[in-house]
Amino acid sequence: MIRWIPLILLIALLALAGCSPATDVGTTAVVPTDAETTAVAASVSTQPSVTSEPIPTTPAPTATAQVDEPTATPSPQPATPTPSPTDAAPPEPATPQVEVVAAGLSIPWAVAFAPDGRIFITERAGRLRVIENGELRAEPLAVVPVEAIGEGGLMGLALDPAFADNGRLYLMYTYSEGGQIRNRVSRFTLTGAGLVDEVALVDAIPGARFHNGGRLAIGPDGKLYAGTGDALVPQLAQDLDSLAGKILRINLDGSIPEDNPFPGSPVYSLGHRNPQGLAFQPETGVLFAVEHGPSGEFGLCCRDELNRIVPGGNYGWPYVSGTDVVDAAQAAAHDLVAPVSSSGRDTWAPAGLAFYDGGPLADWQGDLFFGALRGQHLRRVVLSGDDLGQLDQDEALYSGAYGRIREALMGPDGYLYLTTSNRDGRGNPAADDDRLLRIGVGE
Repeated sequence: MIRWIPLILLIALLALAGCSPATDVGTTAVVPTDAETTAVAASVSTQPSVTSEPIPTTPAPTATAQVDEPTATPSPQPATPTPSPTDAAPPEPATPQVEVVAAGLSIPWAVAFAPDGRIFITERAGRLRVIENGELRAEPLAVVPVEAIGEGGLMGLALDPAFADNGRLYLMYTYSEGGQIRNRVSRFTLTGAGLVDEVALVDAIPGARFHNGGRLAIGPDGKLYAGTGDALVPQLAQDLDSLAGKILRINLDGSIPEDNPFPGSPVYSLGHRNPQGLAFQPETGVLFAVEHGPSGEFGLCCRDELNRIVPGGNYGWPYVSGTDVVDAAQAAAHDLVAPVSSSGRDTWAPAGLAFYDGGPLADWQGDLFFGALRGQHLRRVVLSGDDLGQLDQDEALYSGAYGRIREALMGPDGYLYLTTSNRDGRGNPAADDDRLLRIGVGE
């Protein structure tokens, strides 16, 4: 009880002095906690407008003091001081706006931006389209002979880092040879006469009506990466002698980088079912990929994956699917890499993948986005941790607004671009489908 004596004496002295501790409850400002601030920001950024017109902002009403009884002659009041810049309300977060850049496309697959402002688009039937001066040219730049069967055809596209000087670009496409469906990664040169000087960099990649992968990306290391599917033969994804079910990494001339994880092999990672999205985190250069989960194999469905790719990593297909074990003995016998996120019993059918690295939509800075075909939305993913291997948040944006979304990529203008895939036989196309869309901000 000795510790309580000073407090008791203090209370007695205050009572004798006729004082009490003062607590101002009428003018205390409510300052949101970090969690509340985050929640408010999330609520703004997760409810984007889908109109192409800016939403007018209604000024907030000026707060006035509440008076219980009116005074006939109000007494003079001191002038209200002009608030300092530090007292000004913070600007409202930018509201995402969606606009149509081009319409009337036919199953667009990949998009690339040229340094001179042109936008190149592959269409699965084999056409290379171009948008010039804001207009989609009626005639394709070139037509590549492809086997446009099922999910195959003209797919991945990447421009050479020196495209402005050499006109070189890279395509991944499906072809047929000797009754067998195959996929090929080739380098072309774009001239006024179209695509010339094809050089096959990776050939005879197993293909099929489904599960061809198809995504190309040039990494910050200057290497070309390609996602390949298992060609409907799941065990090929675990076979290091097969190019199926892998992410491949090659030099731009087709040779094998000396630092690849499997010497003499283009295989960078294995155990993939059908990867259709590749993206490099801008600050770290770490590669991420999305792939489609099973649609009936082993009695399973769904379980689409977002993976952080490490050199030589084994991502488990067909021993595991998402976070579920399919073959316990094989899963235990291999050092497998778990996905960062899985759709579980839901289906995304993920495709194009991009990190937001622009200025207009600051609330999205650093977030990861991918198109969802069957899910018919754009998915936003927030990652954290030193290795970006922790999922903090994910959500579906624009659900059902544009149908099947395939491509998602950053444009040089700081906007996020998307393509629809509603004419691929699995969607309900609108009159102007398919489209190239841009998410920016209103005026």
